[in-house]
Formats: sequence, C-alpha cells, structure tokens
Amino acid sequence: MIVEELAKFLINLKYEDIPEEVINKTKLCFLDFLGVTNRGFHEESSQIALETINQFNQKEGKCSIIGTGYSNENIHSNTHMKANHHANPSSNEYSNSLNAGFLNGISAHALDLDDGHRIAQLHPGCVVFPSALAICEEKNLSGKDFLEAVVCGYEIAIVLGKLVNPSHRNQGFHSTGTIGTFAAGSTVSKLLDFDLEKTIATFGLCGTTAAGLLESDHQGTMGKVLHVGNAVHNGIFSSFLAQKGFSGAESIFDGKEGFLKATSKEDFNEEYLTRYLENELGKFHIREVYFKKYPFCRHLHSSIDATLDIKNKLFNNFNIDDIKRIIIKTYKIAAEHDNFNPKTKEDLKQSLPYSIAIAIISNDMTLENIGNIDFNSYYFKNILEKIVIEIDDEFESLTPDYRPSKVIIEIYSGNDVEIVEKIVKLPLGETENSFSHNDIIEKFRLLNPNFELGRLKSIEKIESYKIRDFMKDLF
Repeated sequence: MIVEELAKFLINLKYEDIPEEVINKTKLCFLDFLGVTNRGFHEESSQIALETINQFNQKEGKCSIIGTGYSNENIHSNTHMKANHHANPSSNEYSNSLNAGFLNGISAHALDLDDGHRIAQLHPGCVVFPSALAICEEKNLSGKDFLEAVVCGYEIAIVLGKLVNPSHRNQGFHSTGTIGTFAAGSTVSKLLDFDLEKTIATFGLCGTTAAGLLESDHQGTMGKVLHVGNAVHNGIFSSFLAQKGFSGAESIFDGKEGFLKATSKEDFNEEYLTRYLENELGKFHIREVYFKKYPFCRHLHSSIDATLDIKNKLFNNFNIDDIKRIIIKTYKIAAEHDNFNPKTKEDLKQSLPYSIAIAIISNDMTLENIGNIDFNSYYFKNILEKIVIEIDDEFESLTPDYRPSKVIIEIYSGNDVEIVEKIVKLPLGETENSFSHNDIIEKFRLLNPNFELGRLKSIEKIESYKIRDFMKDLF
C-alpha cells in the first residue's frame, strides 16, 4: 500500500542525505515563512483565532467528561487529568503545540503571500513550518531535526498534491487543507521518531480528518485560512493519538473508500501508484517551490506581471481616461476569478479585475498601498468597467506546467487606438523566474519594517541551535 512507502521514506531520510542546495532552499522557505507569518499574525482572522483560543482556556469553563470520575473539572493541555487535575493552567496556554500550530498556520496563510507549488496546487510552507516549530520547541529539538522534518513534510505534500491534482482541486477541494493535513502529520511523526506502525497510524488518522472546500476560498471568507490552521492542528493531534496507540487505517489512501477514491476522479491502480512513487518520492521537490510577491491568489500573478510590464514599457506615461479596454486572456481557473464586486479583504485577494485595476493605478502592490486605495473613486471604477476577461484555449492547454496570461491594453492616441500587449507564461517567483535571497529579505522588510533584519542571519546557522533557543533569540 502507498502509505507504507511514504512511511518508510519519512523514517529513513536523514539530514546527512539531504543535498546542500535543498538545505539552502529550505532555509529560504523558512525566511519567507517567518516574514509572512510575523505580519500575518496582525490580520483580523489571526486575532479572532487567538481570542477564541483564549476564550476556551478561561477558568470558568467547566465541563464534564463522562466516565472520568472528575465531573466539572477543568481540562488543560499542560496537565494530566488523573494525576494533577487541580493544577493551575498557564496564563499563555495558546502556546502549547496544538494551539500554537493552529494559530501560526492561520497567520502564515492570512496574507496570501505564502509559498506554493504550481503542479501540486498547494501551499506547503504554511502547514509544515508551524507543525515543525510547535514540536521542536515543545520537545527542545535541534535545528538539524527541524530541517530534516521540514524537508519530509514538503516532500509528502508535493508528492501527494501532484498525484491527485488537478482532479482533486476540480472536485472542489482546497489541497492546502486536505493534503496539508498529511504534510503536517508527516512532519510531526518524523520529529517524534515514530516507527513504521505509528507512522502509518498517523497517516490513517490524518486522512480521516483532512478537510478544506474551495467554496470557502472563492466566497472570500476566513474559512480559507481555517483550512490551514485545522491541517496543522489535525496533523499534530493525529500524531499524538498514534503515539498513544490510537489506530488509523493503513488503506487510507488507496482503499476502496480511501482518500484517492473519495476525493479524485482519477483511477489509481496499484501498478500506477507504485511507479509514481518510484519516480517522484525522494526527489526533494521543495526545490520547485515558488515565492509570492503580491498578496493575491497565485492564479492572478501572471496577469499582474504582464500589466506592470506594459506600464513600464509605456514609462507610466498615459492617462487612465485614455484607456479604451483592458483585455485579459488566460487559462480557465484564473479567468474564473472574475469577481468585479468583492465584499471582504479575503474576497479582494481572489479578484482578477481588482488586482489588475490596482496594478494600473499604482506600481506599488504592497499591503500598505493596497489598503490606501479608494476603491469607490472614479478612477478605480472607470478602470474596472474597461476590463474584459477571456478564457484562452491555447493557454488552458499549457496548464498546469505553465500559468499563462496575455494582457492587451488598448489606448486612445488622437484618432487612433494604440495596442500594447504582454504574455507572461510563468509569474515572478517560480524556480524558472526565481527570487534571490535578497529579494526575500526585502519582502520581509516591507512586511515587517520595524524588525531588526540582522537577527535573520541566525537562520544560516540554524543547525547549531535548539529551536526553542533560536525562536527566543529571533523574536
């Protein structure tokens, strides 16, 4: 069964087996994660999550657990009910591994600036890093342990994502939530040094708790980030259950009613799955992860890049009133992000017309600048009215290897109409069009202007730290 091969990979991979370039990419992903998450914590969704966690930790919330003999006693994450059921709870209980992982997962995804993989169609970093940090801090593990587990988590996420997508996504599942649960559980089981039996049980439990529907994403709700928090939480919880002997189905992936049958229309026979894992597992797919420059859904980035390129070619020397039309030809999934009337901040991040209108008004696509734009102004509404979105069959045939877009801007020039266009097949930040270490540092700075950037140098020598000490020194 597929679960056994995945489990053996996790158990057998050692830090010493990981190529230096993969370690360096992992550190770059961590740098990106820290910048995005540190800023994302201040988003409304993260603050609501924190408030809710604290609400459940209040002393006055006394509920019975039937059969314990301790009716109406408080249950706290840092106490053993039978041995110490009168212990006082910590004042910052949200920092236990479950709560910290849950909250960091939400913060990591809240800005829509976290890393991703275009073929797997998911965001691995926002589930893997919160899981790894929570366990490494709780167990006082080393930087080597941390990096080793992160590479494992990314590998499981991407290999499974590539296996089930695009069918899984087209069925309405948010892969970061569903596949992300397996990635989180993989990361934790690696750090807890599970044997084959416990690792398989973890996968089984992760599979039956995995969740995430794209309806939450595309309706512009906070449910999108909840998928990530839940993936981390369920991955951690599943691992600790398995550690205690809680059983999970070893056929969770390829069983008659398993994950593959339930969430994908593809027909995965045993021969195909065996061959797929032989070709894909252990290739260190973290090398293929992209980074994001704009706080919008990744499917919009090619169109944004094309628009900004046209503006630069014109030296920004045109009057918005002179624009006749803005035509965006792109692939189906991107074109379906055609909301001309977003209601929330989350909704805005999924809107292709709004992202293009912002790019036309300003070259500055930072969070601060976007927050200062008057979306009810004449200029903004004028631009929106001129945007036309079309599905291009040729571009559709290029997906998922490419995410192409062609932006055509028609501009009145006297009695004539000047046409300027640009095709972008892959947006900035893909490995074929990559960001440098300095680019990610600059992204960190823009998101966290008051942070002392010199402290980030410790990431380069994270192997020499205990992660608990590393995080204390960093923040």
